[in-house]
Amino acid sequence: MNLTYRTDMDSKYVIGIDFGSDSVRSIVVDAADGSELANAVVEYPLWKQGKYCNPSENRYRQHPREHLDCLERCLNAMLDKCAPEVRKAVAGISLDSTASTPVITDRNGTPLAMLPEFSEDPDAMFVLWKDHTAIDEADRINEVSWNWKEDFTRFSGGAYSCEWDWAKVLHVLRTNPAVRAKAYSWVEHCDWITGTLCGNTVPETMARSRCVAGHKAMWNAAWGGLPSWEFLHEVDPLLDVFKGHLYTETLTGDIRIGGLCTEWAGKLGLNPGIAVGPGAIDCHVGAVGAGIDQGTLVKVMGTSTCDIYTGRYEDVGDRPVKGICGQVDGSVLPGFVGFEAGQSAFGDVYAWLSRFTGKSIPELTEEAEKLPVTPEDMVALDWFNGRRTPDADHRVKAAICGLTLGSTPGEVFKALVEATAFGSRAINERFEEEGIPVRKIVAVGGISRKSPYVMQTMADVMGMPVSVVDSDQTCALGAAMFAAVAAGIYGSVPEAQKAMNVKYCAEYVPDAGKSGIYDRLYAKYRKLGLAAAGLK
Repeated sequence: MNLTYRTDMDSKYVIGIDFGSDSVRSIVVDAADGSELANAVVEYPLWKQGKYCNPSENRYRQHPREHLDCLERCLNAMLDKCAPEVRKAVAGISLDSTASTPVITDRNGTPLAMLPEFSEDPDAMFVLWKDHTAIDEADRINEVSWNWKEDFTRFSGGAYSCEWDWAKVLHVLRTNPAVRAKAYSWVEHCDWITGTLCGNTVPETMARSRCVAGHKAMWNAAWGGLPSWEFLHEVDPLLDVFKGHLYTETLTGDIRIGGLCTEWAGKLGLNPGIAVGPGAIDCHVGAVGAGIDQGTLVKVMGTSTCDIYTGRYEDVGDRPVKGICGQVDGSVLPGFVGFEAGQSAFGDVYAWLSRFTGKSIPELTEEAEKLPVTPEDMVALDWFNGRRTPDADHRVKAAICGLTLGSTPGEVFKALVEATAFGSRAINERFEEEGIPVRKIVAVGGISRKSPYVMQTMADVMGMPVSVVDSDQTCALGAAMFAAVAAGIYGSVPEAQKAMNVKYCAEYVPDAGKSGIYDRLYAKYRKLGLAAAGLK
């Protein structure tokens, strides 16, 4: 790799960090044009071993210490690829992470798993976004909210999810007396990492991300911040342990929350005091890296999907959009309303069939590509990990309809790929039904770049072109754009997006000959969904 650097005195570089489900990724880019100098990826070793997880119980946990260790390794591996002067010209750092991924802390903001007595206790660790152990707690939150004087789920699609903060921390309090006795506060992954970089993790004063608070913790300016303590007490008095130990104010991603502390500057060889921006949710930051603007739906496609959209205040007002994962002022682009939707399983569905059949995904793809599309094809539901949107319900299950003794793995794979595309279409249709027009679709993530078959099916089912961003690190690039604004290099996120050069590597155009057939198969998908959910 031939690296070139600007050598003028005004050279400025920024770092974007992306904490994914399996690894931490980072890039260092030239803020002038977004050109990448170097990147690095470090996998979480304990996660790779399956430590602290129990898939049969839908329990997925990650150790905070591992994330700090991997962050340090990742950033040094990346910066070691650059000339020494690059380290001294880095002006800012921003990051994203999966969400909702909270952890319970002591009064210093230290995750309990980092204390000796809790070092091997999964309940003292990050509760990963895909952890579904808190279904009962989510049901309780919804029950109270729907009968409360203020419906705190109003801007969360009308239902609270077991994937989100309050349900998860309540589940831990209910089931683990030892952790409950030590609990003082809780913090989202991205806020704890930025607090660590700035040297301030005190729960009452740590900077909190508008993005993650609004979409996952029911924070909203309309009711003065988080849900009232009266409401939370009614949900369960155990939540009183957090009273006075959380936050009211949140920050959009373009703000400088502080400077890099001396400890981490020393670990990384960077200048102390360089700008650190607030953390945010990976898919929201990825949407910024993909060049999102008003009217564009960005699909972040991986093990699950997150669909991100931004709307103008004059078009949205204070009208809640039903059945999505939330709408939050400034959660994606400051000055716009950010919307989130998505599917709880996407690539995970394909991986399940691969394990089940013993065939690789490329082998299954090759078989499926040879099959015609007909109105009599089998139809499947994509709800292998419940349904995130539209209308969150993590108790529903997947189904495959039309199996015979002659069905082949390739036919089942084709049905599952179509099912994930049908789930995406249902999300689009909900936005349209709610008066939120989707004018353009952009895809990012590993699947979008690695599977032309999936992407062509997506375009055919959606009936719209789908553009693919030419970057393996779109989320990290979006974080770098936020870092450039936090560092004062640009005055706004759109200005940084324009300068830092989003490129596309492919566009998938719908096959008009298949649209009518997919309309009929989609109708069967909707009917099968009603039946599987116990509805007529």
